[in-house]
Amino acid sequence: MLNKLRLLTPGPTPLPESVRLALAKDMVHHRKADFHQFFAKVQENLKLLFGTKEEVLPLSCSGTGAMTAVVYSLFAPNEKVLVVEAGKFGQRWSEICRLRGLNVVVLEIPWGHAVQAEDIAKALANDCSIRGVFLQVSETSTGVLHPVKEVAEITRNLDVLLCLDGISAVGISPCPMDEWGIDVLLTGSQKGLLLPPGLALLALSPRAWDKANSLEPGCFYFNLPAERRKLAQHETNFTSPVNLLAGLEASLDLLLKAGLEAVYRKQWALTMLVRQGIHALGLEPLAATNYTWGLTSVKLPAGIDGKKVLAIAQEQYAVCLAGGQDHLKGRIVRIGHMGWVDWADLLAGLYALKQSLQQAGGFSGSRDYLEKAMASYQAALLVEPGTELPQVMLRS
Repeated sequence: MLNKLRLLTPGPTPLPESVRLALAKDMVHHRKADFHQFFAKVQENLKLLFGTKEEVLPLSCSGTGAMTAVVYSLFAPNEKVLVVEAGKFGQRWSEICRLRGLNVVVLEIPWGHAVQAEDIAKALANDCSIRGVFLQVSETSTGVLHPVKEVAEITRNLDVLLCLDGISAVGISPCPMDEWGIDVLLTGSQKGLLLPPGLALLALSPRAWDKANSLEPGCFYFNLPAERRKLAQHETNFTSPVNLLAGLEASLDLLLKAGLEAVYRKQWALTMLVRQGIHALGLEPLAATNYTWGLTSVKLPAGIDGKKVLAIAQEQYAVCLAGGQDHLKGRIVRIGHMGWVDWADLLAGLYALKQSLQQAGGFSGSRDYLEKAMASYQAALLVEPGTELPQVMLRS
């Protein structure tokens, strides 16, 4: 039987038709007027998406490339930085910083939990030589949303740059740079931005630019001041990913036409749909609180092989889910609800998860879990995004 494949991973995500058509446009040269014209529009719309008056730089790389660019452009070897490790991608910040020769202080948080802003404040108070804090807005490996607004309230009053990986947050949950006082915000194309992988986006605050301009470039390719100079000419420093940027123009049109408030409202409602469905099935999310709006990590019952669950879901129900990483491999399933997905995709995903669990280990769950999930989605659309629903709704 032929079924539509539903891609419910935390990146890459499905592509809207208008974006796919934009990606298929005829090639234009990245140093000519045709490119300058549409790229200028993209630059202005990116400022709206990031909530900043500063330039947003596109880089031809994955999000990890943008993370590398930040470390190598803003910090010199032997400088001391604080890295919050609460998952796989927090660890990646540490790895990049060490390769740069930075003195890394690690604040380790159990996977599935968020850092507390007061713990960062305490670490900074105990060591005034720390010059940077590295943190995920959303830790994609666990589904945790860190309290970056509260952390920014601390760092913006100190000689410390707050550098945020927003790869599974930008275009999914609010993170306005200028309003919150964030120094660095980066993302990748394949999650909330409705694009294929291969493009990263990065914005710096004025004081972060001052720091970048004060240092010798740490990397030939990832040279942010050089990128900024080229951006003033509506170009990138090296060869531009022309078609990805054309797709970005289309995806930004979609996001901004709807309005970011509407985007966030939908994302919150989808989050409530999945979490209610999980609760109704008798399953437990990895992140009990402080959970991201773009994915839900689900603990698997004891004795059930996570790899088998994923295989059954894709092969028999045409639903592609993601597994855990490192010590969580085989122990959790991650359901993506970011990008170009809707409530119907996620109801199909919950159904596939239940059926796959049953076949993999004799699991049974509530019969009305889909109805409860949909009721939660509809209720969430009527409240301010981020508002917790009454417990009676979540447990009815």
